[in-house]
Amino acid sequence: MFVQAPRSVVMIRPHHFRSNPETRGDNAYQRESAGDVAALARDEFDHVVSTLRGRGITVHDFDDAGTDTPDSVFPNNWFSTHAGGHVAVYPMYAANRRRERRWDVIEMLKSEYRVQDIIDYSGLEHDNLALEGTGAMVLDHIGRVAYVARSKRADPVLLERFCTNFNFEPIAFDAADAKGTAVYHTNVLMAIGTRVALVGLEMITDPHRRSMVADRLTEAGRDVIALSEAQVAAFAGNAIELEGKDGLILALSARAFAALAPDQIARIEASAQIVPLTIPTIETAGGSVRCMIAGLHLSRRSQ
Repeated sequence: MFVQAPRSVVMIRPHHFRSNPETRGDNAYQRESAGDVAALARDEFDHVVSTLRGRGITVHDFDDAGTDTPDSVFPNNWFSTHAGGHVAVYPMYAANRRRERRWDVIEMLKSEYRVQDIIDYSGLEHDNLALEGTGAMVLDHIGRVAYVARSKRADPVLLERFCTNFNFEPIAFDAADAKGTAVYHTNVLMAIGTRVALVGLEMITDPHRRSMVADRLTEAGRDVIALSEAQVAAFAGNAIELEGKDGLILALSARAFAALAPDQIARIEASAQIVPLTIPTIETAGGSVRCMIAGLHLSRRSQ
C-alpha cells in the first residue's frame, strides 16, 4: 500500500449543487452558476465515480439531498483520515459549510475500517476558528509535512494543534495571484504524489519560503513540477494521487489536463498515469477533482 496514495475514498453526490454565495467573497476561482445546474453536476459526479471504480478505486458514495449545503460535493474539507486509524473532523469557515458534516460517514469508517480515535476540532468554529481539512492543508504523508497557504480558512493555532496531534511539521506561507488576491485553499495551489509534486511556486510570495517548499519536496525524492498562475487557475494543482488496480494514477480535471505542457505530462506519467475527468459545472464552485475526494488512509477491516 502506498503511503501517499489511498486506494479508497469517500465522495458526496450533490442533488442541489450551486455556486455557494457564502464562499464567493474569498474564493477567486468561483464563478456564478448559470441557471439550474444541479442535474449537470450530478451527472459529472457519477462519471467521476464510475471512472475511479473502473480504475480499481473503492468509492464510498453518499447522497446529499439537502438544499442548504451547496458545497457538499467537496467533503475533503470537513474530515481527513490518517494511518494508524486516526480521523480528524474540522471547523469550517462558512456557516452553511458547517452543515456538511455527516456522522453516517464517520460511522461507516468505524464499521469498515480500523478507526482508533476521532479528534473533533469542529467546536472551535464557534470561536470563529477554521481549519478546512485537506483543502487548507496539503499533507505529505511520507515526509510528515503539512503545507499551508495562510488564509482565514487555516487558523495558525489550529494548524499547530493538528500537527501536534497527528505528527506533522507545519510549513506555512503566503500565496497570492498577480492581483494580490490570497489563495483561499492550499490544495488549489499544490498536489503531492509519491514521486511527483505539482506546485504553483511563483504564487508563493516570499522567495525564501518558495525555495523551502521546493527544497523540502525535492529532498523527499519528488520531481517538483512548477505550475504557472494560469495553470493553477485551470485547477492543475487540484489533483490527487490514488492507488488503482494497475498502479498509481493522478486524477485531475480535463480542464487541468489541457493546461499542462507536454513535458509536464511526461514527467507526471513517469510515476503515475494521468486520469482526466470532465467536471466543468462542479468547477464553477471554485474547486475541482481533489476537492471532491476524501482519501481514506485507513486499514480495511477483514470482511
